[in-house]
Amino acid sequence: MLDRLLDMASHGLLQVGLGMLLLYLFVMTQLTILTVTLYLHRSQAHRSIDFHPALAHIFRFWSWLTTAMVTREWVAVHRKHHAHADTVQDPHSPYILGIHQLLWRGAELYAAVRSDPDLLATYGHGTTDDWIERHIYTPHSNWGPTLLAVISVALFGVGGMAIWAVQMMWIPFWAAGVVNGVGHWRGYRNFETPDTSANMVPLAIWMGGEELHNNHHAFPSSAKFSVRRFEFDFGWLVIQLLSLLGLARVRRIVFDAKTNMAARTARRVALTPRVKVMTEFFRKVTLPVVHEELRCRDGRSPKLSIHLRRALADGGRWLPADEREHLDAWIVTHPCLHTICRLRNQLAALMETRNKDHAAEALSQWVREAQGSGIEALQQFAQSLSDSIVAPCTYLHHLDE
Repeated sequence: MLDRLLDMASHGLLQVGLGMLLLYLFVMTQLTILTVTLYLHRSQAHRSIDFHPALAHIFRFWSWLTTAMVTREWVAVHRKHHAHADTVQDPHSPYILGIHQLLWRGAELYAAVRSDPDLLATYGHGTTDDWIERHIYTPHSNWGPTLLAVISVALFGVGGMAIWAVQMMWIPFWAAGVVNGVGHWRGYRNFETPDTSANMVPLAIWMGGEELHNNHHAFPSSAKFSVRRFEFDFGWLVIQLLSLLGLARVRRIVFDAKTNMAARTARRVALTPRVKVMTEFFRKVTLPVVHEELRCRDGRSPKLSIHLRRALADGGRWLPADEREHLDAWIVTHPCLHTICRLRNQLAALMETRNKDHAAEALSQWVREAQGSGIEALQQFAQSLSDSIVAPCTYLHHLDE
């Protein structure tokens, strides 16, 4: 009898081997990742997708059971991140707090801000607020992981505690650490967003699509994170399957087709997505001019480092003060590059202008100066900008309209 009890304590009710334990861990952690990216992130924070009430509650329960995160708190922190990305008000910017802080102390940083009343009042609106949310999931958020620990030990014995510990660390490391940290630190950029977001890898499988972080910052209201042919968003695949089953309804999605600059009035500039124009400027003006400047100096076409590409795209605003001064001094020694960087900053400021009449006048003045610069790439871009401006509706398709 004692031997049976000891054996049960060691191996649990299921008596499974290491292979099955690892398979269980993989399935459980992936379900948690999907809960975060599909429900908390895409559905609750950005309202890009609606789930069937039964499925939505399964997501809520799983989040409570495996993470102890309160929906309203998570949503509020994430929305503030988008509102103040990579500034001192950002709850989790690696450029402000340090990459190692994000990787290893992401959960602590989240806990430090999540229950701030002002944060919740400003950014926590619109989340589910029913009886079970108010009386169980929010005030007793720690009950979930406690219940999970009991279940894990009962099923797997001592090994269950190890499984439970890994589950508790999964979201703090991969979501709070890797996505929020590395996703603003290293990777490639499809769009010149006004932050440091980057796509970590094109095949976004391990973290449910969250690896495509730059795409998401460019189009936060889209339920789909992949935008290029070689990119894959695993979360979007799951959404498509759920939609076929009648369990999900997509509200907004990025178009796959190439967009064009179709609107014919400069007044649209105040309404144009800043990210589109600045991305076009970087690809059609900054990169060609930089390559030409460096080729003339070195006699060959250089390969720009990711660090330099990002600094030239955004004026080096994320660099430490000493590195930014060094970059500015280097740019001054290249007259053409100095001109396009100056005009780039002016255009970026213009894209933030909310007064339509002022925006139209300022755009005309910017175009005249760019066309008189003598820089061919800049002149061509200015001409295309004066003829046509991107319309926001070319990107987001509102399926519910």
